[in-house]
Amino acid sequence: MRIGFIGTGSMGSILVEALLSSKALTPSDIILSNRTLSKAERLAVRFPGLEVAKSNSEVAQKAHVLILCVKPFEYKQALEQLSPELAEEHILITITSPVHLTQLEALVPCAVARVVPSITNAARSGISLCEFGSRTTEVQRDLILSLFSQISQPVEVSESFLRVGSDISSCGPAFLSYILQQMIDDAVDETGISREAATYLTTQMLIGMAELLKQEIFTLPALQERVCVPGGITGEGLIALEQGIPKVFRQVFQRTHAKFDEDRHLMKQHLEM
Repeated sequence: MRIGFIGTGSMGSILVEALLSSKALTPSDIILSNRTLSKAERLAVRFPGLEVAKSNSEVAQKAHVLILCVKPFEYKQALEQLSPELAEEHILITITSPVHLTQLEALVPCAVARVVPSITNAARSGISLCEFGSRTTEVQRDLILSLFSQISQPVEVSESFLRVGSDISSCGPAFLSYILQQMIDDAVDETGISREAATYLTTQMLIGMAELLKQEIFTLPALQERVCVPGGITGEGLIALEQGIPKVFRQVFQRTHAKFDEDRHLMKQHLEM
């Protein structure tokens, strides 16, 4: 069984690299195409044996599972190129959230699924959110879950919680990175510590904290309680956070959901043109 990747941009290349480094796939298992051929060819140079197709239709001819990694408003063109080659035995996996699976099912004859990855999958960690269309069989479902379990913890999610799930698991690293960068910047400005030292301390703190959670030594509330002793310095610092942080993520989710609704509306128009 070969896996075809349509699009080798940021997330497409991360998935290819992670699946290869995990040994879930070998280069000869993969065929890929990209609008800019040189990007796909660079991956082939790094991973000898990986095949670069000259067109999307060639990928569909040679691969059983197709992972669609193009931008939402490139879907129509990609599907038009793929459709003549698609058959019932194909599996089409989209990694983007704005498109409804029912919309894709209306355009192709094969099983359709969604897997929303995370940048954390590059380290063979984190979550991948999975949603399955009505034509997906148990065998196909198990195949998808097995493949992505090599680079993540696959979690099946209903469409109603797809956006917030993506906000936490996929967008979350960017949100937390922003907060941590603010901590580094303010430490440098307020105390004179070097940026290199502040960055190193913050990075190692985060790695250690993740290990505490991974090993289930502490939950998030328990960790906060253990560090924040009564009358201590940590509690004094938390006062500033309590004045600024609560409900900020409500605004984050409100904005991401509003953009998601807008994108879904535009995506529907795009596919119906």
